Amino acid sequence: MIAYLQGIVAEVTESRVILDVNNIGFQIFISARDAQAMPGRGEEVRIFTYLNVKEDAMQLFGFLTQDDLEMYKLLLSVNGIGPKAALGILSVLTADDLRFAVLSDDVKTIAKAPGIGAKTAKKLILELKDKLSLEDAFERKLADTALSASDGDISDARSEAVQALTALGYSNSDALKAVRRAEITEDMDTETILKLALKQMAFL
Repeated sequence: MIAYLQGIVAEVTESRVILDVNNIGFQIFISARDAQAMPGRGEEVRIFTYLNVKEDAMQLFGFLTQDDLEMYKLLLSVNGIGPKAALGILSVLTADDLRFAVLSDDVKTIAKAPGIGAKTAKKLILELKDKLSLEDAFERKLADTALSASDGDISDARSEAVQALTALGYSNSDALKAVRRAEITEDMDTETILKLALKQMAFL
């Protein structure tokens, strides 16, 4: 119904922002991460929104990026996770972090979110894993951080290293965890990253 709102920041707290759009104040619930990144009072901002309609109220939830909004909608598709719980998850995890946590079966990272225990985290991973892809996760990570062409090569090398590990018989989740934990620099090729990742396997 409302894709986004663009206006002047009237007030910001840890959980919401009042946005003045043509002299109409919209109350929008936001994540703690977005609250910290929100421009100051009197400054203009665009917030991508989700309208939650309840029997007794209509609530707007907003995000500074379209990517966070898309992940928020995915979270809402998980049975048992409501608007506030989904917002809590995105308060402690970026969309990128959440994607990689799901793909690598990282229950502990997801369970750090307020109100999300290990059982709910496992359920979330189970329901979202088929809706996400490793290739898309790396591409979005690349776009979100506005990396240079050389960094793009790093991302490609990481992806190839993960594929090589799975070809060696490791599970996709373990392969991704190992590559994520390896200390990778710009001058590393796929073979070097693969060697570092294999060393990390001993700690999984």
